[in-house]
Amino acid sequence: MTDPSVCSTAAEMVSLSRSWIAEGHTIAVVPTMGALHEGHVALILEAHQRADRVVVTVFVNPTQFDRPTDLDTYPRDLAADLATCAAEGVHAVFAPSVTEVYPEGAVTTVDPGPIAEHLEGEHRPGHFSGVATVVLRLFEIVSPQVAMFGEKDAQQLAVVRSVCEGNGVDIVGVTTVREPDGLARSSRNVHLDPASRQAATALPSALRSVSDAWASGQRAADELRTLGREIIERAGGEVDYLDLVDAATFQPSNPPQRGDLIVAAAWFGGVRLIDNLRLDP
Repeated sequence: MTDPSVCSTAAEMVSLSRSWIAEGHTIAVVPTMGALHEGHVALILEAHQRADRVVVTVFVNPTQFDRPTDLDTYPRDLAADLATCAAEGVHAVFAPSVTEVYPEGAVTTVDPGPIAEHLEGEHRPGHFSGVATVVLRLFEIVSPQVAMFGEKDAQQLAVVRSVCEGNGVDIVGVTTVREPDGLARSSRNVHLDPASRQAATALPSALRSVSDAWASGQRAADELRTLGREIIERAGGEVDYLDLVDAATFQPSNPPQRGDLIVAAAWFGGVRLIDNLRLDP
């Protein structure tokens, strides 16, 4: 096990990535906000299959948080993240400060377009502009040929693909990693108390039930949405949204078609979780 190079400044990361490129290496980047778990490890493993140099970025991006308390309480443990990266053979970790990513005087932001207006975009104003801006900034610094993103954040993945179209970076979605009881792995899961953790299994259960109903012939989007919401609410969850959408545009689909996504966000014990499931994958 070899410790990764740790770059805390943009200049260090730029120098390292440019040296790799000059040597003929390819670079895959795994953008994260730290608190690495098995879902991130899956991204790292896929990155190793796509390039011969793997960079993990660890940066809690303030511009994508719509609530200051969420930013303040987001889990941070760089030492543990570095240990995970070392164990998984990561070549470099870029762990910058806010001023390294957003230098003084930098005012450029990215408009993610119509794909970001609904669902997460509606409930978290400015979130996707922050995501798009930081992703393009990280790509500028790391110069990757390929980047890994988890399919759990499906709308984020669609936004990133949209804003990165034509820039030469291949955006790869990696299958959601789940707990044995079906709950999607998330850095926010650590904030769930035992009762809320148990209740949260209603989120993936609701998605499966909607998928099963669709597979059985139910095509009325309103009834499918109601079915999913009721399962979450019976478990004590508070639903922000549950909808069926086109996987590329994130516009509502009615009637839902094969390949569309069931997407949902709900609160359990003060913790907001998101998940999705593709119809008839």
